[in-house]
Amino acid sequence: MTAEEFVNAAKSEMLELGKELFPICRSITGDGFRESLAIVARHMPLRTTEVASGTRVFDWTVPQEWNIRDAWIKDPDGRKIIDFKENNLHVVSYSEPFRGFLDRESLNEHLFSLEDLPDAIPYVTSYYKRRWGFCTTHRQRMQLTEGDYEVYIDSELADGGLTYGEAVLDGKSDKVVLISTYLCHPSMANNELSGPIVSSFLYKYLQARSDRRYTYHFVVVPETIGSITFISRNLDYLKNKVICGFNLSCIGDERAYSMVASPSQDTLADKVAHAVLSRRENFVHYSFLDRGSDERQYCAPRVKLPLVTLCRSKFGEYDEYHTSLDNFDLVTENGLGGGLDAAIECIELLENNGCVGTTVNCEPQMGKRGLYPTTSTRNARGDETKLWMDILAHADGKRDLAELSTLLARRPREVIDAVKLLEEHGLLDVVQA
Repeated sequence: MTAEEFVNAAKSEMLELGKELFPICRSITGDGFRESLAIVARHMPLRTTEVASGTRVFDWTVPQEWNIRDAWIKDPDGRKIIDFKENNLHVVSYSEPFRGFLDRESLNEHLFSLEDLPDAIPYVTSYYKRRWGFCTTHRQRMQLTEGDYEVYIDSELADGGLTYGEAVLDGKSDKVVLISTYLCHPSMANNELSGPIVSSFLYKYLQARSDRRYTYHFVVVPETIGSITFISRNLDYLKNKVICGFNLSCIGDERAYSMVASPSQDTLADKVAHAVLSRRENFVHYSFLDRGSDERQYCAPRVKLPLVTLCRSKFGEYDEYHTSLDNFDLVTENGLGGGLDAAIECIELLENNGCVGTTVNCEPQMGKRGLYPTTSTRNARGDETKLWMDILAHADGKRDLAELSTLLARRPREVIDAVKLLEEHGLLDVVQA
């Protein structure tokens, strides 16, 4: 099955997985995260690790576990006007338990809304400072009347654990390509669910390949504290084995393709991601100054993994980000399919990458090999022939396929196919790194 056939067959199943995960209230710890991880594990067999609350992970400490059962606000007439069970974004994540009556002014001190998006419920967290709060649309907040409001949050903060999942596909080499994503936000489709969905189906695609060059290590974590915890337990392994890495985030809409580069912008991951994404519509290249996801941890100065983040519309760069508007109007089958296809093309380029050197002096005689028209006319060289000749003209034994793709402004898949053909005709040597 080709990559295109695989993606087309997977698109509807990817969207179904997202809609199954969407209603679950997740946070950086707790039963919602574990439930979500178990659903993802039906597609990608994850080995889970639990790290106890209070465990020191570099400069951080694994927090207490948070679980929530119910939360609501009733107006002065006793009508429930904000209900966690209707939308789990209504409660500030990690809210401590509370029950009582507050007047409108006091209640407003615990409410969050977005004046510039009056019909959106914002996503707000307070992981490391004890408080409680509710999120609502600004329109609803402005309609609150004078009087006393009954507030109820049935939540629990207690010693427990932080959970993350891993899946490894062995290759011919023990050099590792790291694929990381996160699963800790509640009901948001692009910011939260697109990464684990694309990661799961990328795993399936790679699992079906029997000729994997590299070993692929997939990890699903709660963002920030999860990647820090994972790195703290595997730092030597990661620094010694990982030759390329991709963090998958916000990769399910149809508006753009983007990447967040590594600090140096010259790693193998940078070259591969740029070669693939730059040939797609509405490409945006962000520097490490625009970081915001787990690339912050994987690329930190004393970790320094060769990793970039792959996105469609990058976190923080689309209006629906971190709000209730990040739903399945934004994330679509074609959006997820495009994200998966881009990730697969990055893997195809990695698997086939190597430095390309010509085997002949000057230009080879292409006509005798059936690779060039034997009649010379003004339009003799078609697009395919031009690609072959351009590759041969730059095949100095030092440039790899990722660099050639960027230099020639061609899709990596085109370059891979052309190099294979020229190699079959004895015109190229490809030396794998």
